[in-house]
Amino acid sequence: MNQTLLRIAAVLLALSPVPTLAQYPDRPIKMVVPYAAGGGADSTARIVGQQMSQALGQQIVIENRPGAGGVIGADFVAKAPADGYTLLFDASAFAANPTLRKLPFDPKADFIPVSLVVIAPNILVASPKAPYKTVAELLDFARKNPEKATYASAGAGSASHLAGEALNHTAGLNIVHVPYRGGAPALNDVIGDRVSLYFGNTASTLGQVTSGSVRALAIGSPKRSPLLPEVPTLIESGLKDFETQEWNGLFAPKGTPPAIVERLSREIVAAVANPEIKAKLEKLGLEPVGNKPDAFARFLDDEIGRAAATVKSRNIKLD
Repeated sequence: MNQTLLRIAAVLLALSPVPTLAQYPDRPIKMVVPYAAGGGADSTARIVGQQMSQALGQQIVIENRPGAGGVIGADFVAKAPADGYTLLFDASAFAANPTLRKLPFDPKADFIPVSLVVIAPNILVASPKAPYKTVAELLDFARKNPEKATYASAGAGSASHLAGEALNHTAGLNIVHVPYRGGAPALNDVIGDRVSLYFGNTASTLGQVTSGSVRALAIGSPKRSPLLPEVPTLIESGLKDFETQEWNGLFAPKGTPPAIVERLSREIVAAVANPEIKAKLEKLGLEPVGNKPDAFARFLDDEIGRAAATVKSRNIKLD
C-alpha cells in the first residue's frame, strides 16, 4: 500500500506545473522593465541580468513594456504565472504609484519583493550661474524671491517632482514646479539657466556635475557619496531627516515558490558583489545593494510611506 502511495505521489510531483528548485530554471527567464530601453532601469537590468544569466545557466531576456509611469509593465507581471519565469525590474515609481494612480493591481499583495538591486541618491543641482552655492543660500534666495525660484522635474509624479515638493514641505517654501517630458530636457534647462533647480539621480546627473555643467548643492543620501565627497548631504545642509533617492529592485508575482524567490535573491546579491559588475554600476553613479526579500520589503514599506506623505502633504495630483 505504501509503495502504491509513493508511486502516485511521484507521478503527481512530475506532473506539477510548479518547478522545484532543482529544476529551476530550465528555460529562459523574462525580466520586464516597465520603462523605455536605454533608461536607467533598463541599463541596470541588462548589466545585472547578464551576470545572473551566467550564474543560472539560462538566458535572462529583458523585455521593455513602458507606459503609465511603469504601471503597464508591472500589471503584465502581476498577472503572469508565478513560476519564476516572468519577473519585474522596477524603480522608485513603484512606491509612488499607489498614492498617485488608480492601479489595476495591489503593489503589496500582488508582488513578492526579491531584492533591492541599486540605489541612486538624488543630487540637488543648479546652474553655475545661479546666485547661490549652498542650500542655505538657496533657501535665503527662495524666501526673498518667491517668484524667481523654480525647479524642473521629469514629469508630474516623477521622483524629481516628489523630491522638489519634499524640499518645499521641509523648508516651508513654494518653489515653482516646471514639469518636463523626461529628465534629459529638465536637466538641459538647468544647464541653460532657464530653470533654477533639479533633483537628478547620480546615474543621470553625475557626469554633468563633474564636468561643471551644473553645480551640486547637496546630495540626498544619508551620508556623503564617495563619488562626490565634497558635496554635503541635505541633512548636513540643515534639512532634518531629508533623504531622497531613486532605486531599482526585482519583484516576482505573488505565489512564486519561496525557494525560487530565495534563489533569485542570492543571485542578485552575488551579481552586484561581483567586482566587474560592481565597477560598472558605480561608474554609472549607482550604489550596488543586493539584499534578502525581507530587507527589501521593509525598505519598500518605508519608500511607499515616504512617497505617500509627500503626495498628500503637497496635494500632488496627476493631470
